[in-house]
Amino acid sequence: MAHKHTLALALAAGILVGLAGVLEAQNRARDPGLRGDPAGAGGPIAGLTDYQRQLFELGLEDFSEAEDVADGVGPRMNLDGCGGCHALPATGGTSPAVNPQVAFATKDGGTDRVPAFITPNGPIREARLVRHPDGSPDGGVAALFTITGREGASGCNIKQPDFETELRRRNVIFRIPTPLFGAGLIEAIPDSTILANQATNQARKRDLGVRGRPNFVSPGNRVSGMPNRNGNDGTIARFGWKAQNVSLLLFSGEAYNVEMGITSELFQNERDQTPECQFADVPNDVQNFDPKTTLEAVTAIQNFANFQRFLAPPTPAPQTESAGRGRRFFEVVGCALCHTPTLRTSAKSAPPALRDKPAHLYSDLLLHDMGNGLADGVSQGQAGPREFRTAPLWGLGQRIFFLHDGRTSDLAEAIQAHRSDGSEGNRVVDNYNRLNEREKQDVLNFLRSL
Repeated sequence: MAHKHTLALALAAGILVGLAGVLEAQNRARDPGLRGDPAGAGGPIAGLTDYQRQLFELGLEDFSEAEDVADGVGPRMNLDGCGGCHALPATGGTSPAVNPQVAFATKDGGTDRVPAFITPNGPIREARLVRHPDGSPDGGVAALFTITGREGASGCNIKQPDFETELRRRNVIFRIPTPLFGAGLIEAIPDSTILANQATNQARKRDLGVRGRPNFVSPGNRVSGMPNRNGNDGTIARFGWKAQNVSLLLFSGEAYNVEMGITSELFQNERDQTPECQFADVPNDVQNFDPKTTLEAVTAIQNFANFQRFLAPPTPAPQTESAGRGRRFFEVVGCALCHTPTLRTSAKSAPPALRDKPAHLYSDLLLHDMGNGLADGVSQGQAGPREFRTAPLWGLGQRIFFLHDGRTSDLAEAIQAHRSDGSEGNRVVDNYNRLNEREKQDVLNFLRSL
Protein backbone atom coordinates (compact mmCIF):
# COMPACT_ATOMS: atom_id res chain seq x y z
CA MET A 1 0.00 0.00 0.00
CA ALA A 2 2.83 2.36 0.87
CA HIS A 3 4.36 1.72 -2.54
CA LYS A 4 1.06 2.46 -4.25
CA HIS A 5 0.63 5.63 -2.18
CA THR A 6 4.13 6.82 -3.12
CA LEU A 7 3.45 6.10 -6.80
CA ALA A 8 0.19 8.01 -6.66
CA LEU A 9 1.93 11.01 -5.08
CA ALA A 10 4.64 10.90 -7.73
CA LEU A 11 2.05 10.78 -10.52
CA ALA A 12 0.13 13.67 -8.97
CA ALA A 13 3.32 15.69 -8.64
CA GLY A 14 4.18 14.97 -12.25
CA ILE A 15 0.74 16.12 -13.37
CA LEU A 16 1.07 19.33 -11.35
CA VAL A 17 4.50 20.04 -12.84
CA GLY A 18 3.09 19.41 -16.29
CA LEU A 19 0.14 21.74 -15.66
CA ALA A 20 2.50 24.39 -14.31
CA GLY A 21 4.53 24.11 -17.49
CA VAL A 22 1.42 24.49 -19.64
CA LEU A 23 0.27 27.52 -17.63
CA GLU A 24 3.73 29.07 -17.86
CA ALA A 25 3.76 28.59 -21.63
CA GLN A 26 0.28 30.08 -21.90
CA ASN A 27 1.30 33.12 -19.86
CA ARG A 28 4.62 33.67 -21.63
CA ALA A 29 5.00 37.10 -23.21
CA ARG A 30 4.24 37.06 -26.93
CA ASP A 31 4.59 39.45 -29.83
CA PRO A 32 1.03 40.77 -30.33
CA GLY A 33 1.74 41.07 -34.06
CA LEU A 34 0.83 43.68 -36.63
CA ARG A 35 -1.54 46.37 -35.48
CA GLY A 36 -4.93 46.28 -37.17
CA ASP A 37 -5.41 50.05 -37.27
CA PRO A 38 -4.94 52.21 -40.40
CA ALA A 39 -1.42 52.71 -41.74
CA GLY A 40 -0.95 56.16 -40.24
CA ALA A 41 1.90 56.67 -42.69
CA GLY A 42 2.65 57.49 -46.31
CA GLY A 43 1.47 61.10 -46.43
CA PRO A 44 3.40 64.38 -46.53
CA ILE A 45 4.69 66.10 -43.42
CA ALA A 46 2.65 69.06 -42.17
CA GLY A 47 3.64 72.60 -43.05
CA LEU A 48 4.75 72.18 -46.68
CA THR A 49 4.19 74.98 -49.17
CA ASP A 50 2.11 74.30 -52.28
CA TYR A 51 5.27 73.95 -54.35
CA GLN A 52 6.85 71.55 -51.84
CA ARG A 53 3.62 69.53 -51.85
CA GLN A 54 3.93 69.32 -55.66
CA LEU A 55 7.50 68.06 -55.27
CA PHE A 56 6.28 65.44 -52.78
CA GLU A 57 3.55 64.23 -55.17
CA LEU A 58 5.97 64.17 -58.11
CA GLY A 59 8.42 62.19 -56.00
CA LEU A 60 5.70 59.77 -54.88
CA GLU A 61 4.75 59.18 -58.52
CA ASP A 62 8.34 58.44 -59.53
CA PHE A 63 8.95 56.34 -56.42
CA SER A 64 5.88 54.19 -57.11
CA GLU A 65 6.59 53.64 -60.82
CA ALA A 66 7.89 50.34 -62.23
CA GLU A 67 10.69 50.82 -64.77
CA ASP A 68 11.74 48.66 -67.73
CA VAL A 69 14.78 48.09 -69.95
CA ALA A 70 14.00 51.16 -72.06
CA ASP A 71 14.10 53.28 -68.90
CA GLY A 72 17.56 51.97 -68.07
CA VAL A 73 16.78 49.08 -65.72
CA GLY A 74 19.66 46.62 -65.50
CA PRO A 75 21.72 45.00 -66.75
CA ARG A 76 21.59 43.68 -63.16
CA MET A 77 19.03 44.61 -60.52
CA ASN A 78 16.99 43.44 -57.54
CA LEU A 79 13.62 44.88 -58.61
CA ASP A 80 12.17 47.38 -61.07
CA GLY A 81 10.79 50.00 -58.69
CA CYS A 82 11.33 51.61 -55.28
CA GLY A 83 7.69 51.23 -54.28
CA GLY A 84 7.85 47.44 -54.56
CA CYS A 85 10.47 47.21 -51.81
CA HIS A 86 9.13 50.02 -49.63
CA ALA A 87 5.46 49.04 -49.53
CA LEU A 88 4.27 48.21 -46.00
CA PRO A 89 2.16 49.66 -44.46
CA ALA A 90 2.18 52.31 -47.19
CA THR A 91 4.51 53.56 -49.89
CA GLY A 92 7.76 54.50 -48.18
CA GLY A 93 7.64 51.57 -45.72
CA THR A 94 9.40 48.23 -45.86
CA SER A 95 8.90 44.63 -47.04
CA PRO A 96 5.29 43.65 -47.79
CA ALA A 97 3.80 40.26 -46.92
CA VAL A 98 4.02 39.04 -50.54
CA ASN A 99 7.50 39.32 -52.02
CA PRO A 100 7.35 40.89 -55.52
CA GLN A 101 10.84 39.59 -56.36
CA VAL A 102 9.39 36.12 -57.04
CA ALA A 103 7.17 37.32 -59.89
CA PHE A 104 9.81 39.74 -61.14
CA ALA A 105 12.27 36.93 -61.93
CA THR A 106 10.33 36.09 -65.12
CA LYS A 107 8.62 39.42 -65.79
CA ASP A 108 8.63 40.61 -69.43
CA GLY A 109 10.19 37.33 -70.58
CA GLY A 110 12.97 37.23 -67.98
CA THR A 111 14.78 33.91 -67.70
CA ASP A 112 16.14 34.25 -64.16
CA ARG A 113 15.70 31.65 -61.43
CA VAL A 114 14.43 32.66 -58.01
CA PRO A 115 17.31 32.20 -55.53
CA ALA A 116 16.64 29.82 -52.64
CA PHE A 117 16.66 32.64 -50.10
CA ILE A 118 13.85 34.52 -51.88
CA THR A 119 10.44 33.14 -50.93
CA PRO A 120 6.86 34.25 -51.72
CA ASN A 121 6.07 35.12 -48.10
CA GLY A 122 9.58 36.06 -47.02
CA PRO A 123 11.13 39.51 -46.91
CA ILE A 124 12.47 41.34 -49.93
CA ARG A 125 16.20 40.77 -49.77
CA GLU A 126 19.36 42.30 -51.12
CA ALA A 127 22.34 39.91 -51.23
CA ARG A 128 25.93 40.89 -50.55
CA LEU A 129 29.02 38.74 -50.93
CA VAL A 130 31.34 38.86 -47.92
CA ARG A 131 34.59 37.92 -49.67
CA HIS A 132 36.08 37.93 -53.15
CA PRO A 133 37.26 34.59 -54.56
CA ASP A 134 40.79 35.40 -53.38
CA GLY A 135 39.55 35.83 -49.81
CA SER A 136 39.85 39.61 -49.69
CA PRO A 137 36.90 41.62 -48.30
CA ASP A 138 34.03 42.26 -50.70
CA GLY A 139 30.73 43.47 -49.20
CA GLY A 140 29.26 44.63 -52.52
CA VAL A 141 25.70 43.97 -53.65
CA ALA A 142 25.33 40.89 -55.85
CA ALA A 143 22.20 41.76 -57.86
CA LEU A 144 19.69 38.93 -57.90
CA PHE A 145 18.37 39.33 -61.44
CA THR A 146 19.39 40.29 -64.98
CA ILE A 147 17.68 41.70 -68.07
CA THR A 148 18.51 38.55 -70.07
CA GLY A 149 15.45 37.52 -72.11
CA ARG A 150 13.37 40.54 -71.16
CA GLU A 151 11.56 42.78 -73.63
CA GLY A 152 13.97 45.29 -75.11
CA ALA A 153 17.09 43.33 -74.13
CA SER A 154 17.65 41.20 -77.23
CA GLY A 155 21.23 39.92 -77.46
CA CYS A 156 22.00 40.24 -73.74
CA ASN A 157 22.89 36.85 -72.24
CA ILE A 158 24.52 37.57 -68.89
CA LYS A 159 23.89 35.13 -66.04
CA GLN A 160 22.89 35.49 -62.44
CA PRO A 161 25.56 35.05 -59.75
CA ASP A 162 26.08 31.46 -58.63
CA PHE A 163 24.29 31.90 -55.34
CA GLU A 164 24.14 28.17 -54.61
CA THR A 165 27.92 27.95 -54.53
CA GLU A 166 28.25 31.15 -52.51
CA LEU A 167 25.68 29.91 -50.00
CA ARG A 168 27.64 26.71 -49.52
CA ARG A 169 30.72 28.86 -48.88
CA ARG A 170 28.70 30.86 -46.34
CA ASN A 171 29.62 33.91 -48.34
CA VAL A 172 26.19 35.55 -48.72
CA ILE A 173 24.57 37.96 -46.28
CA PHE A 174 21.23 39.72 -46.62
CA ARG A 175 19.66 43.11 -46.07
CA ILE A 176 15.99 44.06 -46.10
CA PRO A 177 14.61 47.52 -47.02
CA THR A 178 14.71 50.16 -44.31
CA PRO A 179 11.48 52.17 -43.76
CA LEU A 180 11.69 55.75 -45.00
CA PHE A 181 8.95 57.47 -43.00
CA GLY A 182 10.25 60.63 -41.34
CA ALA A 183 13.53 60.45 -43.26
CA GLY A 184 13.61 64.21 -43.77
CA LEU A 185 13.54 64.75 -40.02
CA ILE A 186 16.44 62.32 -39.59
CA GLU A 187 18.41 64.16 -42.28
CA ALA A 188 17.76 67.48 -40.49
CA ILE A 189 19.18 66.35 -37.10
CA PRO A 190 22.49 68.21 -36.61
CA ASP A 191 25.71 66.29 -36.07
CA SER A 192 26.14 68.25 -32.84
CA THR A 193 22.86 66.84 -31.52
CA ILE A 194 23.93 63.28 -32.30
CA LEU A 195 27.27 63.81 -30.57
CA ALA A 196 25.69 65.51 -27.55
CA ASN A 197 23.27 62.60 -27.17
CA GLN A 198 26.19 60.17 -27.46
CA ALA A 199 27.80 61.92 -24.46
CA THR A 200 24.74 61.57 -22.20
CA ASN A 201 24.24 58.90 -19.51
CA GLN A 202 27.87 57.83 -19.74
CA ALA A 203 28.02 56.19 -16.29
CA ARG A 204 25.01 54.00 -16.99
CA LYS A 205 26.21 53.20 -20.50
CA ARG A 206 29.57 52.08 -19.15
CA ASP A 207 27.85 49.97 -16.52
CA LEU A 208 25.79 48.19 -19.18
CA GLY A 209 28.59 47.93 -21.74
CA VAL A 210 26.89 50.29 -24.20
CA ARG A 211 29.27 52.31 -26.36
CA GLY A 212 28.24 53.47 -29.83
CA ARG A 213 30.01 55.74 -32.28
CA PRO A 214 29.11 57.72 -35.40
CA ASN A 215 29.91 56.54 -38.91
CA PHE A 216 31.86 59.61 -40.01
CA VAL A 217 32.08 60.27 -43.74
CA SER A 218 35.70 60.08 -44.93
CA PRO A 219 37.04 61.63 -41.73
CA GLY A 220 40.38 63.29 -41.47
CA ASN A 221 41.97 63.70 -38.04
CA ARG A 222 39.47 64.56 -35.33
CA VAL A 223 40.19 66.85 -32.42
CA SER A 224 38.33 66.40 -29.11
CA GLY A 225 35.87 64.02 -30.74
CA MET A 226 34.79 66.51 -33.41
CA PRO A 227 35.52 66.15 -37.13
CA ASN A 228 38.52 68.08 -38.37
CA ARG A 229 37.21 70.11 -41.30
CA ASN A 230 40.75 70.36 -42.65
CA GLY A 231 40.46 66.70 -43.60
CA ASN A 232 37.71 65.28 -45.81
CA ASP A 233 34.04 66.00 -45.15
CA GLY A 234 33.96 64.33 -41.72
CA THR A 235 30.20 64.67 -41.17
CA ILE A 236 28.00 61.95 -39.70
CA ALA A 237 26.27 59.51 -42.02
CA ARG A 238 22.88 58.19 -40.87
CA PHE A 239 20.99 56.27 -43.57
CA GLY A 240 21.18 52.55 -44.27
CA TRP A 241 21.70 49.55 -41.98
CA LYS A 242 25.27 50.63 -41.22
CA ALA A 243 24.62 54.38 -41.46
CA GLN A 244 26.66 54.34 -44.65
CA ASN A 245 24.90 57.22 -46.46
CA VAL A 246 25.07 60.81 -45.32
CA SER A 247 22.15 62.29 -47.30
CA LEU A 248 18.86 61.31 -48.91
CA LEU A 249 20.13 62.30 -52.34
CA LEU A 250 23.11 59.96 -52.04
CA PHE A 251 20.88 57.26 -50.54
CA SER A 252 18.49 57.63 -53.50
CA GLY A 253 21.16 57.69 -56.19
CA GLU A 254 22.89 54.61 -54.79
CA ALA A 255 19.62 52.66 -54.53
CA TYR A 256 18.63 53.64 -58.09
CA ASN A 257 21.96 52.30 -59.33
CA VAL A 258 22.45 49.28 -57.06
CA GLU A 259 18.88 48.04 -56.66
CA MET A 260 17.50 48.86 -60.12
CA GLY A 261 20.63 49.22 -62.22
CA ILE A 262 19.69 52.74 -63.35
CA THR A 263 22.51 55.25 -63.67
CA SER A 264 22.35 58.96 -62.89
CA GLU A 265 24.62 61.96 -62.76
CA LEU A 266 25.51 60.83 -59.24
CA PHE A 267 26.36 57.23 -60.30
CA GLN A 268 27.20 57.44 -63.99
CA ASN A 269 28.57 53.97 -64.71
CA GLU A 270 26.66 50.73 -65.26
CA ARG A 271 27.49 48.10 -62.67
CA ASP A 272 27.75 45.58 -65.53
CA GLN A 273 29.28 47.05 -68.67
CA THR A 274 28.81 44.05 -70.99
CA PRO A 275 28.48 45.80 -74.40
CA GLU A 276 25.59 43.59 -75.56
CA CYS A 277 23.54 44.59 -72.51
CA GLN A 278 23.53 48.39 -72.90
CA PHE A 279 20.12 49.56 -74.16
CA ALA A 280 19.73 53.09 -72.82
CA ASP A 281 21.80 56.24 -72.70
CA VAL A 282 24.29 56.37 -69.85
CA PRO A 283 23.71 58.00 -67.48
CA ASN A 284 20.01 57.17 -67.71
CA ASP A 285 18.72 59.87 -65.37
CA VAL A 286 20.13 63.33 -66.10
CA GLN A 287 19.24 66.94 -65.45
CA ASN A 288 16.96 68.60 -68.02
CA PHE A 289 18.76 71.85 -68.76
CA ASP A 290 16.04 73.22 -71.03
CA PRO A 291 12.81 72.58 -69.13
CA LYS A 292 9.36 73.90 -70.00
CA THR A 293 8.59 74.17 -66.28
CA THR A 294 10.70 74.20 -63.17
CA LEU A 295 9.41 70.77 -62.09
CA GLU A 296 10.57 69.14 -65.32
CA ALA A 297 14.14 70.04 -64.41
CA VAL A 298 14.06 67.72 -61.40
CA THR A 299 15.80 64.37 -61.92
CA ALA A 300 14.43 61.05 -60.71
CA ILE A 301 16.90 60.78 -57.84
CA GLN A 302 15.99 64.31 -56.76
CA ASN A 303 12.33 63.26 -56.89
CA PHE A 304 13.07 60.24 -54.72
CA ALA A 305 14.98 62.38 -52.24
CA ASN A 306 12.20 64.99 -52.11
CA PHE A 307 9.57 62.29 -51.53
CA GLN A 308 11.54 60.87 -48.61
CA ARG A 309 12.45 64.31 -47.27
CA PHE A 310 8.81 65.40 -47.12
CA LEU A 311 7.44 62.03 -45.99
CA ALA A 312 5.75 62.33 -42.60
CA PRO A 313 6.85 60.17 -39.67
CA PRO A 314 4.55 57.27 -38.76
CA THR A 315 1.66 57.90 -36.38
CA PRO A 316 1.79 55.70 -33.26
CA ALA A 317 -1.29 53.96 -31.91
CA PRO A 318 -3.12 55.42 -28.89
CA GLN A 319 -1.15 54.20 -25.88
CA THR A 320 -2.86 51.64 -23.68
CA GLU A 321 -2.19 51.22 -19.98
CA SER A 322 0.00 48.21 -20.76
CA ALA A 323 1.97 50.09 -23.44
CA GLY A 324 2.48 52.96 -20.98
CA ARG A 325 4.00 50.57 -18.46
CA GLY A 326 6.05 49.01 -21.26
CA ARG A 327 7.54 52.36 -22.16
CA ARG A 328 8.81 52.74 -18.58
CA PHE A 329 10.28 49.22 -18.56
CA PHE A 330 11.88 49.94 -21.95
CA GLU A 331 13.78 52.77 -20.30
CA VAL A 332 14.46 50.97 -17.00
CA VAL A 333 16.17 47.95 -18.59
CA GLY A 334 18.36 50.21 -20.77
CA CYS A 335 16.85 49.91 -24.26
CA ALA A 336 16.48 53.69 -24.52
CA LEU A 337 20.25 54.18 -24.13
CA CYS A 338 20.60 53.23 -27.81
CA HIS A 339 17.01 53.62 -28.99
CA THR A 340 16.88 57.30 -28.00
CA PRO A 341 13.19 58.27 -27.98
CA THR A 342 13.59 61.78 -29.43
CA LEU A 343 16.22 63.86 -31.21
CA ARG A 344 15.51 67.40 -32.40
CA THR A 345 16.08 68.79 -35.86
CA SER A 346 18.11 71.93 -36.51
CA ALA A 347 16.53 75.32 -35.96
CA LYS A 348 18.09 76.28 -39.30
CA SER A 349 16.77 73.38 -41.37
CA ALA A 350 15.44 74.03 -44.83
CA PRO A 351 12.54 73.91 -45.48
CA PRO A 352 10.76 75.37 -42.42
CA ALA A 353 8.47 72.29 -42.20
CA LEU A 354 11.51 70.36 -40.92
CA ARG A 355 12.86 73.14 -38.71
CA ASP A 356 13.24 72.68 -34.94
CA LYS A 357 10.98 69.65 -34.82
CA PRO A 358 11.06 66.65 -32.46
CA ALA A 359 11.86 63.40 -34.27
CA HIS A 360 10.49 60.52 -32.17
CA LEU A 361 12.63 57.99 -34.01
CA TYR A 362 13.88 55.81 -31.11
CA SER A 363 17.46 55.75 -32.37
CA ASP A 364 20.73 57.45 -31.53
CA LEU A 365 21.85 57.00 -35.19
CA LEU A 366 25.13 55.56 -33.90
CA LEU A 367 26.92 52.33 -34.76
CA HIS A 368 26.92 49.61 -32.11
CA ASP A 369 28.80 46.32 -31.93
CA MET A 370 26.06 43.69 -31.99
CA GLY A 371 28.32 40.70 -31.49
CA ASN A 372 28.81 37.51 -33.41
CA GLY A 373 25.13 36.60 -33.52
CA LEU A 374 24.17 39.47 -35.82
CA ALA A 375 27.56 40.03 -37.48
CA ASP A 376 27.42 40.03 -41.27
CA GLY A 377 31.16 40.23 -42.00
CA VAL A 378 30.73 43.38 -44.10
CA SER A 379 32.35 46.78 -43.50
CA GLN A 380 30.89 50.03 -44.85
CA GLY A 381 32.61 53.32 -44.20
CA GLN A 382 33.77 53.17 -40.60
CA ALA A 383 31.18 50.50 -39.73
CA GLY A 384 32.84 47.17 -39.00
CA PRO A 385 31.64 43.59 -39.62
CA ARG A 386 29.69 43.42 -36.34
CA GLU A 387 28.42 47.01 -36.24
CA PHE A 388 24.99 48.33 -37.18
CA ARG A 389 23.20 51.63 -36.86
CA THR A 390 20.60 51.60 -34.08
CA ALA A 391 17.46 50.86 -36.11
CA PRO A 392 14.78 53.55 -35.64
CA LEU A 393 11.74 51.95 -34.01
CA TRP A 394 9.02 54.39 -35.05
CA GLY A 395 6.50 52.49 -37.16
CA LEU A 396 7.56 49.16 -35.63
CA GLY A 397 3.96 48.19 -34.93
CA GLN A 398 3.33 47.74 -38.64
CA ARG A 399 6.40 45.82 -39.72
CA ILE A 400 6.47 42.09 -40.48
CA PHE A 401 10.21 41.39 -40.66
CA PHE A 402 12.89 42.34 -38.15
CA LEU A 403 16.67 42.76 -37.96
CA HIS A 404 18.91 43.68 -40.89
CA ASP A 405 18.34 40.41 -42.74
CA GLY A 406 14.69 39.82 -41.89
CA ARG A 407 15.52 36.57 -40.12
CA THR A 408 12.48 36.72 -37.85
CA SER A 409 8.93 38.04 -37.76
CA ASP A 410 8.73 37.60 -34.00
CA LEU A 411 9.53 40.72 -32.02
CA ALA A 412 10.40 38.69 -28.92
CA GLU A 413 12.97 36.71 -30.94
CA ALA A 414 14.39 39.94 -32.36
CA ILE A 415 15.01 41.22 -28.82
CA GLN A 416 16.85 38.02 -27.86
CA ALA A 417 18.98 38.26 -31.02
CA HIS A 418 20.55 41.41 -29.57
CA ARG A 419 22.34 39.10 -27.11
CA SER A 420 25.40 37.21 -28.37
CA ASP A 421 29.14 36.95 -27.84
CA GLY A 422 30.60 40.47 -27.83
CA SER A 423 27.32 42.37 -28.19
CA GLU A 424 26.83 45.75 -26.53
CA GLY A 425 23.24 44.67 -25.91
CA ASN A 426 24.02 41.71 -23.65
CA ARG A 427 23.41 43.30 -20.26
CA VAL A 428 20.35 45.17 -21.48
CA VAL A 429 18.81 41.93 -22.76
CA ASP A 430 19.71 40.32 -19.43
CA ASN A 431 17.79 43.10 -17.68
CA TYR A 432 14.84 42.52 -19.99
CA ASN A 433 14.95 38.78 -19.30
CA ARG A 434 14.75 39.45 -15.56
CA LEU A 435 11.35 41.11 -16.03
CA ASN A 436 8.39 38.90 -15.27
CA GLU A 437 6.24 37.74 -18.17
CA ARG A 438 3.61 40.43 -17.67
CA GLU A 439 6.27 43.14 -17.71
CA LYS A 440 7.82 41.68 -20.86
CA GLN A 441 4.37 41.68 -22.44
CA ASP A 442 4.04 45.36 -21.56
CA VAL A 443 7.32 46.07 -23.40
CA LEU A 444 6.17 44.13 -26.47
CA ASN A 445 2.83 45.93 -26.43
CA PHE A 446 4.65 49.26 -26.18
CA LEU A 447 6.90 48.45 -29.14
CA ARG A 448 3.92 47.41 -31.24
CA SER A 449 2.22 50.71 -30.42
CA LEU A 450 4.99 52.70 -32.12
